[in-house]
Amino acid sequence: MDLNLAAGLRTVDGSLLPRVKRVEVGLPTQGVVSTRGLPVCTVRRLRNATRGRALAVCRPALLGRGTVEAAVVIPGQGAFQIHAHLLAFNGPLEDGHRLLLLYAYARRPPTVVVLPFRFERHHGRLGLTIGADLPGSLGPWPHLARFKMRLGRSYRFHGRRQSFLSASCPIPPRFTAGFFSLAKVTYTLIDGRRISIAITRGCRGI
Repeated sequence: MDLNLAAGLRTVDGSLLPRVKRVEVGLPTQGVVSTRGLPVCTVRRLRNATRGRALAVCRPALLGRGTVEAAVVIPGQGAFQIHAHLLAFNGPLEDGHRLLLLYAYARRPPTVVVLPFRFERHHGRLGLTIGADLPGSLGPWPHLARFKMRLGRSYRFHGRRQSFLSASCPIPPRFTAGFFSLAKVTYTLIDGRRISIAITRGCRGI
């Protein structure tokens, strides 16, 4: 299946958005992530690469595309908006957890950021999470405004069709259709506040 995500933040009075220090996407517990047989990309290959170069060296590991907008703050010059393209690549294992490498590239000003998002399992309805901390080394980038992302990849491995993301419809056996929480995007702000945006979708039992 393909997963389409869109979320954003804005202030009521139009003032500068607070800094975001962590982004986490919660997915249904019954979700399955399969990367068996997929090529792997690394942070080293993507660091300082143009968008064209990133695709040239890591296209076999591509899992999704998107865009992001952020407010960039330069001392003494105020803030301005930056628009960047996003590419998601299958990353290596880290401490037993699969990584999703999120590559962001902006032309004006020329900027490249690579963030490793880690897959983890937790208890609860949205127990499959993809999360990343936004380190202070990113400078003005963490004033995140909004993003759109589409994740999904079908491929063949040993003659069998595989899907990067898949999930069953979590409804009781006696029902044929229903609604469920597809995803929840949570922003953790620099002051410790957490803001979540939930996405609900319908599904049918097979």
